[in-house]
Formats: sequence, structure tokens, C-alpha cells
Amino acid sequence: MKLGLIAGNGRFPFLLLDAARAQGLAVVVAAIKEETDAEIDERAAADERITVFWLSLGELSRLIETFHKEGVTRAVMAGQVKHKQIFSSIRPDWRLAKLLLNLRTRNTDMLLGAVAKVLGDEGIELISSTAFLEPLLAAEGVLTSRAPSGEELKNIEYGLGVARAVGGFDIGQTVVVAAQACVAVEAMEGTDAAIERAGALMRTLGDEASTLERALTVVKVAKPNQDMRFDVPVIGVATIEAMIRAGATCLSVEAGRTLLFDGAKLLDCAVEAGIAIVGVPR
Repeated sequence: MKLGLIAGNGRFPFLLLDAARAQGLAVVVAAIKEETDAEIDERAAADERITVFWLSLGELSRLIETFHKEGVTRAVMAGQVKHKQIFSSIRPDWRLAKLLLNLRTRNTDMLLGAVAKVLGDEGIELISSTAFLEPLLAAEGVLTSRAPSGEELKNIEYGLGVARAVGGFDIGQTVVVAAQACVAVEAMEGTDAAIERAGALMRTLGDEASTLERALTVVKVAKPNQDMRFDVPVIGVATIEAMIRAGATCLSVEAGRTLLFDGAKLLDCAVEAGIAIVGVPR
């Protein structure tokens, strides 16, 4: 059986590729020219059961034709496609242009959900991006040697309410909080950039921030009706590094719905920096 892999940026596509191959599946990769790391070609060169086709954003018809030609009936999306790429750099073919014209709202969930429906109508089932990576999902409870402090727990409680409300509008999945005040909300720039922005803002406040506990708490959630086929919350070492630069001391993620990439290295990095990480129930 062949699995189709629609590959975005980052390490997610490579992790999924390795997991699928470990289960003996041949993989047909639709690599997005604007996003996918060229290393994907090296993987294909080293494994005859991996085939890579490079497509530009917007080439929906070509994606379908490629999967049909290769006999793909199940596919998975893995790796981020930057939101600003989707809505600024995209050059839609006739099929995607028609789809875009019929969208009620142009948010990511609506667009990807519509793409998934088109694929389904063409006999290509889009399955959960966590189907092969369940061991990487965050567990519930404290994941680091240090538990959140009382102040950080208050920030988490407040941040969860804000993040879930914001996520309901498909704006972003992350908020950054200090002293139960929202410092930054993720939008199209992504989680790590939102954390960096929060750190920069706190630095510019100077003495005006004296009434705030300067340490930042990062709260990342899945959307209330998260479609696990795409845009699944992901945390990696780069996120911890962004927190260190921003002066953030605590990270809260949703257990069972957030992927932790390079988990051991991520946790080691957090522990060394004195950062607490906790998996909260849905």
C-alpha cells in the first residue's frame, strides 16, 4: 500500500516519513516548493520506496493527478505551511481558485477542510497527521523536573481561557501571559515568533512593567474543534529556545493533542533553562 504525504516545512514530514516506512509503507511525497526542505530528495535517493514530486502551492489539480497516477488512496498532511504563504504567495490553479471563491471565510481551517473534501471526492482519504506519531503526543501532568509555580499556574488558568477563545476563531493556538495579563496572541506569524514578540514587548516596557511579574508563561492549545488531520499543535526545541530568549519560564500544552518533536532533547533543554512544561487535559 502507498501513503501520500503532503509535506510542509520543518521536521514533521521527516518524522512521519520515518514512521510510515517503519510500518512498511511506500510513501509518495508531494513536496511543496515554497516550504519543504530539500533533504526530502536525499531520503528518496536512499530508499526506493519513497517517491518525491515537487509542487507549488495552489497546484491542487496536479496534486490529485499525481496521487491518482501513483495509486494513492490515503494521504496525510505533515509540516507547517505558513499562514501568510497560504493567503499571499498562493497562485491557485482552476480547481483551487473555484474552491477559494466558494469559501465563506478565508481562514486556514476552512481552506484545508475544503481541500480535504475535494481530495475525498476524488477517492483520496486525508487521515490524521498523528496517525503514525501517537508516541510523540504530550502526556498529561508535569513533564519537567520543575513543576509550575503558583503564579505560573494562575497564568496557565487565565491563558487557557484566552487561548481557547482565540482558537475558536482560528486566529492562533498560542497566547503569552504575564501576571494574568495577555502580552501576545499568536496570529499568522506562528508560535515561536509570537513568543519572541512578547519578550520584545516586555523589554520595551522597562519600569512600566514593574507591576507585572516579568516572567512569561506560554499557553498553547488545540482549537476547540481541532481537526487532527491538519494544523496540529507542535512544540519543538526551537520553541524552548524562543522562550529562553523571551524570558519565558513556563509552557502549558494540551495533553494528547500536542506533538512534542525531539522530545528528550526538548525536555533536556527546558530543564537546563529552568523552564517548567505541563500537559493539561482537554
